[in-house]
Amino acid sequence: MPHGAPHEGPVAGEPPMPKSGRWAMLAVLCASLLLVAMDATILNVALPSLIDDMRPSALAQLWIIDIYGLVLGGLLVATGAIGDRYGRKRLFVIGFVLFGVASVVAATATTSGQLIAGRVLLGIGGAMVMPSTLSLIRNIFEDPRERTLAIGIWAAVAGAGAAVGPLIGGALVGAYGWSAAFWVNVPVVVITVIAAVRLLPEFKAAGSGPPDWPSAVLSVLGVVSLAWGVKHVAKGSLAVGDILVLLLGIAVLALFARRQLGLADPLLDVRLFANRAFTAAALATLMAMLAIGAALFLISLWLQYVHGYSPFAAGLRTLPAALATLAGSLLAPRLMERVGVRAVMALGLTGLFVGFLVLALSPEPTTYPYVAVVLVAIGLGDGLAITASAATLVSAVPAERAGQAGAVSETNYELGVGLGVAMLGSLHGAVYANRMAGEPAAARDSIGGAYEKSRALGGAEGERLMETARGAFDSALTTTAYVSVAIVAAVTLLVVRLVPRGFRAGSAH
Repeated sequence: MPHGAPHEGPVAGEPPMPKSGRWAMLAVLCASLLLVAMDATILNVALPSLIDDMRPSALAQLWIIDIYGLVLGGLLVATGAIGDRYGRKRLFVIGFVLFGVASVVAATATTSGQLIAGRVLLGIGGAMVMPSTLSLIRNIFEDPRERTLAIGIWAAVAGAGAAVGPLIGGALVGAYGWSAAFWVNVPVVVITVIAAVRLLPEFKAAGSGPPDWPSAVLSVLGVVSLAWGVKHVAKGSLAVGDILVLLLGIAVLALFARRQLGLADPLLDVRLFANRAFTAAALATLMAMLAIGAALFLISLWLQYVHGYSPFAAGLRTLPAALATLAGSLLAPRLMERVGVRAVMALGLTGLFVGFLVLALSPEPTTYPYVAVVLVAIGLGDGLAITASAATLVSAVPAERAGQAGAVSETNYELGVGLGVAMLGSLHGAVYANRMAGEPAAARDSIGGAYEKSRALGGAEGERLMETARGAFDSALTTTAYVSVAIVAAVTLLVVRLVPRGFRAGSAH
């Protein structure tokens, strides 16, 4: 942290932080977080219904799913700094109101373009909300043990929200159509905004200057360009434009980091990454969400297209991931007290490793009992890793820069989900297309396209095409799982190496 950082406190004229009502405030923050987290995955089970209604291209389908996380992730560093300077409660309330408006835009979409635009607005609103939730927890809970428990509850809601999105989405889509996945946000937004205005205290860093807007532009441009480039290269596109965008993202982020080192009051203190535990926590968050985001996306499609479950039935079968995430998040604070952060992070990432290994080794055609084990292992690992990582990130920064910790945590959270769908989803799509060589172009494009083509063909030829597509999807799932095993194993070893033995999170610095 730069020397002489301003001391944080409530807004001038505001009463001191009340000692009572902390858990009611946490409930308000968690209600908002639940919606923002759910929106990262709620469309997974709605995609077949949406495809039937809107007929988006394969590329548009991927953007509809992951543009939300990529936009949100690109803005989090800037919005975290804005909240530190102008008030975290103010940013939270404005962002959640925008989230509600964006939900209406998405729910009333009649074209892919309008739906993608709605998802972009949802990402902007979510980017204003998410760093505020973690930074306000840092301020509201002054006792380190209470704070760690509150972070455990926060992580449980964040992880379980992403995992339960397909279940709630399935129920709503089955009853009312895909737009209900967005309409459900509106009443929750109204109630939560009213509660937030009444209950939440305001915090901001006293004496801070305005944000460095060139840095904000660099952070957004760098993250979005990097994500775009990774997405397209992972899909197998080696077009000059895609490679240039990827290189642009890397160069812009390097320029952003260099600029931060020269600022007295940086948008993001990149020196924090010299702290090995802080870097490990950021990596663990990214990997945990990459794993569960990709797994829920692919498994939701597998349940519906390969096994023919309805959206609600498919969502119900992803419930083990939500329950396991909840259990892992609530178990993590006690485990951290007993065995330390390093062991909990390693245990969480090992859960992801085991989940993907089971998926990779399961005999084809894959059956649901194997998938249930996968969901439990990944959910449990996700809950442990996210909670330990969030506690580490928050304890690494002074209270007046809690927004920076929130921004790093949430950037990795949302980019993990978005990149998981983009990278592993694109890898899966490429392997699937290769397995479908010789079939009609629409069927090679996606299993949804194969389903539509088989319905058009009908009879024995249509059934043959769909059976081939099911086998290709299943085979691609196995290949993707093997790649995921290798990625998770590498990150786990790196995290264990980075976190010092005996490191404890919880004390404020």
